[in-house]
Amino acid sequence: MGSITVHQIVTLYTWLGVSALLVLLALIARFYQRLSGERTHYLLFALAIAVLAGAPIRQTVRDQLIGDALADLLAAAGGAITGALCIHIYRLMIRGR
Repeated sequence: MGSITVHQIVTLYTWLGVSALLVLLALIARFYQRLSGERTHYLLFALAIAVLAGAPIRQTVRDQLIGDALADLLAAAGGAITGALCIHIYRLMIRGR
């Protein structure tokens, strides 16, 4: 891998944006846990960030956007973890209303 292509840069910057949003969600979950005393498992957002990091890193190293089953599996697993955490926090926050 001699030169860095445009899609490698865009892939990594996109992952940084998604990671920033997940950090923001984790901070919201931590704030709600401190405020309400209910367990939100906000530290699991770090797991989601780590799993989601695997897909763009693999795509960048292999210099390929499509056709990589492992990168697709990592992206799907990270999305599933994120979705489950968001639904859990949503249910905690909306339960009493």
